[in-house]
Amino acid sequence: MIMAKIEIIEADITKLEVDAIVNAANRSLLGGGGVDGAIHRAAGPQLLAECKTLGGCETGQAKITKGYKLPARHVIHTVGPVWLDGKQGEPALLASCYRECMALAKVYEMQSIAFPAISCGAYGFPVSLAAEIAIGTIGECLKDNPSLQTVYLVCFGDAVLKAYNEQFHQLMHDRQHYE
Repeated sequence: MIMAKIEIIEADITKLEVDAIVNAANRSLLGGGGVDGAIHRAAGPQLLAECKTLGGCETGQAKITKGYKLPARHVIHTVGPVWLDGKQGEPALLASCYRECMALAKVYEMQSIAFPAISCGAYGFPVSLAAEIAIGTIGECLKDNPSLQTVYLVCFGDAVLKAYNEQFHQLMHDRQHYE
């Protein structure tokens, strides 16, 4: 079953031994606060040096680098949308972040990937809606990527963990009801 490949955990994403961790980056890709800053600090200065060669990244897109000092082999950088009012294409842009990261995971034949709660920190995206988009989009992408065995949704804090678990169980319930 596709959804069995998704695991919701509370952890430090920089310590996970996976093929790739996803960085909720800003458009410059040159580091920042939150998970972005933590990933850059843990990976070391080589990550910043490689990011400087990428020319930034547009919202909803993704780019890949090596993991350097991280246990993860790669970092996939994606730029989530800033939440304004939900009427500026924010949900579609967030879904695009997940699709683009999953596409890179397929190209690089990854077996495991870990996502933070993209746009849920300083960018202000409502956590429940972000969780619904993340889980739904990842579930759809997993249908086309049999080599990907585990997708971790890494939550920071109890409120985010609770929201992601609630959305996961709601989506599972809805799918069972319609299948």
